[in-house]
Amino acid sequence: MIRRATGPECEATIAEAAALIREGRLVGFPTETVYGLGADATSDTAVAAVFNAKQRPEFNPLIIHIANEDAARRLVEFNDPAARLAEVFWPGALSLILTRRPDCPVSLLAGAGLDTLALRVPDHEIALALLIAAERPIAAPSANLSGHISPTRVGHVAESLGTAIDLILDGGPCRLGVESTVLDLTGDVPTILRPGGVTREELEDAIGPVRVLSEMNSTPSSPGMQASHYAPGLSLRIGARDVRDGEALLSFGRHDLTGCAAECNLSPTGDLAEAAANLFTMIRALDRPEYSGIAAMTVPDEGLGCAINDRLKRAAAPR
Repeated sequence: MIRRATGPECEATIAEAAALIREGRLVGFPTETVYGLGADATSDTAVAAVFNAKQRPEFNPLIIHIANEDAARRLVEFNDPAARLAEVFWPGALSLILTRRPDCPVSLLAGAGLDTLALRVPDHEIALALLIAAERPIAAPSANLSGHISPTRVGHVAESLGTAIDLILDGGPCRLGVESTVLDLTGDVPTILRPGGVTREELEDAIGPVRVLSEMNSTPSSPGMQASHYAPGLSLRIGARDVRDGEALLSFGRHDLTGCAAECNLSPTGDLAEAAANLFTMIRALDRPEYSGIAAMTVPDEGLGCAINDRLKRAAAPR
């Protein structure tokens, strides 16, 4: 369903879209960069629906959209460079990666299980109105199938995702038409992980030296790039067909395994979307010192199962 989000009835349209977000539904909406596929960033199931709709092959961290800097400070630990960049470039096409606060309500799935989040304040009247009306952060990757061309008009969204979205807000063509710059502020030197609407020169004018990922001789600590990643403190054994002494069990579907020290079932009914929504929360729940390790059952390697298996393999990789 496509609705114009400008004109005399725009307030009612925004209110309808915000209600859908709060219900855990998906809404396509315009920003100054590209159209986003929006979901309640605090809901595991809503975020899982985003990955499912995009047919995203991996659980890459999603950019979390917020209405202002104050909202960002409630989610992450703001440092001095972040404060300066927010002052200069927010609202705008700059996403900042910062460390999550301990009480951060954003779904672990939205951040791909990392202790960091990518945040931005969009410079678009409709996007900001939706964020204010929804009263929560919105996870919003580009509103297209994974690997396809990013959408800059409402027709692109409808063509790519169709009935996977409950509502698409039509705000006309996007002003910039290129994604936001993603800047990691968690390391010693600010690092551009993705070039976009804010240039390196503009960033350096604001905060000094900035490096670019492609120029580095070694891989920095950045979302999803290490072979061993998303790892719990305990060792994790994948493809488990039995349970060893003292192990906790990360199960999937119906099974007859017994003898585990504790169990979390990603989806008793074998639903991959439910399993994706539960993945990171359940791994953390089983990562306790009283267990000898975590045994993870096999998940079908199809659809969202491919993304689940990718994260389990990284969590189980040698460290």
